Amino acid sequence: MLKLKSKKDVLKVVKDQDVSFIQIWFTDILGILKSFAITPSELEGALTEGMGFDGSSIEGFARIEESDMIAMPDPTTFQFLPWRPKDRPVARMFCDILTPDGSHYAGDPRYVFKRALQKAADKGYKFFIGPELEFFYFESSENPKFIDMGGYFDSRPLDLASDLRRDTIFMLQRMGIQVEYSHHEVAPSQHEIDLRFDEGLKMADKTMTYRVVVKEVARKQGVYATFMPKPIFGENGSGMHVHQSLFRGDMNAFYDPSDKYHLSEMAKSYIAGIMRHAREIVGVTNQWVNSYKRLVPGYEAPVYISWARRNRSTMIRVPMYKPGKEVATRIEFRSPDPACNPYLAFAVMLMAGLKGVEQNYALPDPIEEDIYEMDEAAREKAGIVSLPGSLFEAIQELEQSEVVRETLGDHIFQQFIANKKIEWNRFRTHVSRYEIENYLPKL
Repeated sequence: MLKLKSKKDVLKVVKDQDVSFIQIWFTDILGILKSFAITPSELEGALTEGMGFDGSSIEGFARIEESDMIAMPDPTTFQFLPWRPKDRPVARMFCDILTPDGSHYAGDPRYVFKRALQKAADKGYKFFIGPELEFFYFESSENPKFIDMGGYFDSRPLDLASDLRRDTIFMLQRMGIQVEYSHHEVAPSQHEIDLRFDEGLKMADKTMTYRVVVKEVARKQGVYATFMPKPIFGENGSGMHVHQSLFRGDMNAFYDPSDKYHLSEMAKSYIAGIMRHAREIVGVTNQWVNSYKRLVPGYEAPVYISWARRNRSTMIRVPMYKPGKEVATRIEFRSPDPACNPYLAFAVMLMAGLKGVEQNYALPDPIEEDIYEMDEAAREKAGIVSLPGSLFEAIQELEQSEVVRETLGDHIFQQFIANKKIEWNRFRTHVSRYEIENYLPKL
């Protein structure tokens, strides 16, 4: 595992290890990974001045007349790509996107998250995250056919899916990404690998890397891995539960030994912030038309804005405190899915929580009964509101959100909404196989 700190460190490793190419990684506003490769001879210049590229074709970046961009590599993110040949090693670095005058580009999602983290730091907080990403293995991207028929936590004999998961963990570890545990999920061919919590920006970079590694390991075995939220009708979708906490120095700011929930007043206001702004931020944390086919009652997806300690039907869960584990006090935000842009998703949930802290939002009582078993009248009496039921509804909430606008900045806010409106319009005018099979023979 490499822990490089400077341009000098990177140049030395590249020379000593005879690196053949260095990939420069960044994302568009939707969280789709973009990259280009440079040779070692160009590396010193790239680390000093950045690498120029045309941003006009990158989703959410610049118009043609403003297209010149600079990718500035972050030397602390240098890692070898384990799936490349060892005799001609290839490495990667994440980068920040700059304008020609050297300022941060407003359309760079990584910068959006760095800006949110700085606002937390200005208040004395450091943001820690531990995401749980679920995914499916299929025979191919054209044929969503299961490769195993396992269920939740099944201990299966060695099979292809088990091998893929094991090899993925080994590869992540080689890239310095610590895995907490892994297991089979509820649906056939559905799996989960949970990452050990880390500081915000590092975890966002790790989340992007995780998705690449899962797909690469599968591809090498002729299998397709997908983070699509709801790929199969009638089966559970894939979520990304996000464990999160704020620290002041080495102390967990969410912990209070005198509280019956072991939650500080600040932590309660943070939870209240996410709850109050949940309908606004879900368009970012669950950004696709398909995301809302997962967010329906009956498939373990948290659609009701509520919190609890034991109740997994709520949107936010507070894991039970274990004596001596103050550092592990955290909340688990359960509605996001793994197909989001992690930089933007982590940023909006952090800023929603901080808004609650700033404004001292009051936290309602926890809901420990199964919300799925309540009828509509009971939910209304308990003050339980649902998340948006479609991308269209989420867009409407998003457009009115000052919290999201402030977090993303005007450029990404406007570009993101414009992209989502195009996606919704394409979806609502598309004639599906369901409609052909059910209506064409009758109408």
